[in-house]
Amino acid sequence: MGTLYLDRRDLSLRLDGKRLVIEEPDARPRGVPLALVERAVFQGRVRFDSGVLAALAEQGSAVVCLSARHGRRAALLLGPGHGDARRRLAQYRTAFEPDARLALARRLIAGKLAAQIRLLEIAQAQRPDVRKPLHDGIATLRGLQPKLATAADRDAVLGLEGAGAAAHYAALTALFPPSLHFTGRNRRPPRDPVNACLSLGYTLLHFEAVRAAHGAGLDPLLGFYHEPAYGRESLACDLIEPLRPRLDGWVWGLFRERQLREHNFVEDKGACLLVKGGRQTFYAAYECWAPPLRRYLRRECYRLANWLSERAPPLPEGGNDER
Repeated sequence: MGTLYLDRRDLSLRLDGKRLVIEEPDARPRGVPLALVERAVFQGRVRFDSGVLAALAEQGSAVVCLSARHGRRAALLLGPGHGDARRRLAQYRTAFEPDARLALARRLIAGKLAAQIRLLEIAQAQRPDVRKPLHDGIATLRGLQPKLATAADRDAVLGLEGAGAAAHYAALTALFPPSLHFTGRNRRPPRDPVNACLSLGYTLLHFEAVRAAHGAGLDPLLGFYHEPAYGRESLACDLIEPLRPRLDGWVWGLFRERQLREHNFVEDKGACLLVKGGRQTFYAAYECWAPPLRRYLRRECYRLANWLSERAPPLPEGGNDER
């Protein structure tokens, strides 16, 4: 099972028995076995009908549609989720328990701080020429770890996470050449090549987390560290916090190994955008890198679901009552 990326103008996708057929002007149609598509990413003008979506959803595939210009998520389709409603009931109840939420928030951000430190230590070994900013970032992050362990509430955890992110990105800026104009995290829109890649990578990672939470029978909208917000899958935001530094390191590798260069980006009305050739390189590299993180997300979602199941209220006895 794999990922189908469609990112070209005037593509059409139709269902032909057990195959998806990709058609484009002046080219022969190409077929993809439906059973091999675990997820699909559509960017730009891709035409398809409801039968394609129904077939993908029926076999449990997920689809995310990204905007043509900025790569922002425009639509999401998920297949059938887990059938145990008690998991969501326990999730809703736990959302009103400050102590339980605090413990989960500490665990998430502890994992993020540890991952940030690991990345900067790896970078320090590879880039002795910028040792000072990396050393300073590591020292700041290590100083936050004991404070996190005694954080009294979510607001305190939020403040420590913000301080860690500031130190982390300040150190990362030393790893990229000045020609990339990376001076820290910015978004909506990203204003430099590094942030363009970070934003697209975080979008894809968030999609993976939504899918994993849904498959484990959890409500992706209801998080424990991130407060509920209209239209935001807060649980997915929670889940990817420890993974963000790993994606940061992967993006650094794309530029360090010259897989992506300045000519793969264009500026448009203050936004920095990946051109089509750059996106093809990005998606291909992402598919090689992402499988371990997908497994991590599935494992963590089921681990959380099992923990919630132990706290779940019993349901009334009885089978399906369809009338």
